[in-house]
Amino acid sequence: MTSTRSRKLCLAQQPDADEMLSRDPFALLVGMLLDQQIPMERAFAGPVAIAQRMMGPFDPSTVAHYDPDAFVEVVAGPPAVHRFPTAMAARIQTLAKHLDEHYSGNASGLWSDVKSGDDLLARLSALPGFGAQKAKIFVALLGKQLKVRPRGWREASEPYGEDGAYRSVADVIDVASLVKVRQFKQEQQLVRRPVIARPLRQTRNG
Repeated sequence: MTSTRSRKLCLAQQPDADEMLSRDPFALLVGMLLDQQIPMERAFAGPVAIAQRMMGPFDPSTVAHYDPDAFVEVVAGPPAVHRFPTAMAARIQTLAKHLDEHYSGNASGLWSDVKSGDDLLARLSALPGFGAQKAKIFVALLGKQLKVRPRGWREASEPYGEDGAYRSVADVIDVASLVKVRQFKQEQQLVRRPVIARPLRQTRNG
């Protein structure tokens, strides 16, 4: 396993969880996969919880070949790692199988030999469970916090690679930045909220 460490991550806001994210590329990818429909800190605390409950090491090969029903129980807890444990357990195993088959179980192989930001984005976009937005955010996270900076990484991660912004998990380095990112997301939700037009009142003549 190749370490991601170039600085200590503070994504889960929990020492044991953040320590694992800082050294284990697979844990970081799983945390990113879980980061939807639950608070960010809970998502990135998921990998260490899974690792503590599993029989055997927490790595792509072991997870990929884990009994599916048993793995659902691992993710379900209690407490559950995600609000949809069954679906997420399947997604984690599918991600692990992809890494096992395409990168020989070495998660950092996704970026260790990458030549450009576009190439990195393409590799991440090909991961099961990683859509276009999630892939861009992860490119920004690698570049901003882990110094994985192939040519054109900022452009490939737009708008999340912007310096000094607080748009995503890529910008979370402490409690204060987490608050700023959360505020930004809340503002974006308000902007996207549909405006429901109310019918005009009809007035009676005379």
